[in-house]
Amino acid sequence: MVVLKTMPANSVDCVVTSPPYWQLRDYGVEGQLGLETTFEEYIQKLCGVFDEVKRVLKPTGTCWVNMGDTYASSGMHNCNFNLRWHGKKYKRDKQAMADETRPARLKMTIPQKSLVLIPFRFAVEMVNRAWILRNVIVWHKPNCMPCSARDRFTIDFEYLFLFSKSQRYFFARQFEPHHESTKERVETFIRNRETFDPSRHKHENQGG
Repeated sequence: MVVLKTMPANSVDCVVTSPPYWQLRDYGVEGQLGLETTFEEYIQKLCGVFDEVKRVLKPTGTCWVNMGDTYASSGMHNCNFNLRWHGKKYKRDKQAMADETRPARLKMTIPQKSLVLIPFRFAVEMVNRAWILRNVIVWHKPNCMPCSARDRFTIDFEYLFLFSKSQRYFFARQFEPHHESTKERVETFIRNRETFDPSRHKHENQGG
């Protein structure tokens, strides 16, 4: 935040970031984001940072934010994770100390075990602050952290939000390269001077 405030307005082309998730990790830094008692406080502080991001972003710039969700519980504690995986509750003394000092979620109003919907609450507040939300992208993670929960599916994805400051901004569309087999079929189509046949060729009812 301090660095952002020293930067001139409209000076940054693009911002790609993954801010600290709510009550999932203690970075051991005074005044850090992510250890707020309530998710409402977390969202307000986080969006306050992005107010400064918006100030320094060029009108043609974009902002990409990666964010994961959190489950509602009474507090962010070890919950015997290491005991299951390493045979002892705390793998390191630092982790034990962190568990003792993490704030409890005293004002949690969401039912226990429910997703808090942090990414979507963040996105709504960003739009309320006049950001333009252009895309919600799903980042699939094939090699995600193993999950011991037996009453839900493993969370193997996170969200990536594409925000813009203005309605007109720089964006270069990316296209996947054609597979070699596709190129061969097109070459055969041209070489044989074939015409389009809806019974044999895939097609769309509308062009464009």
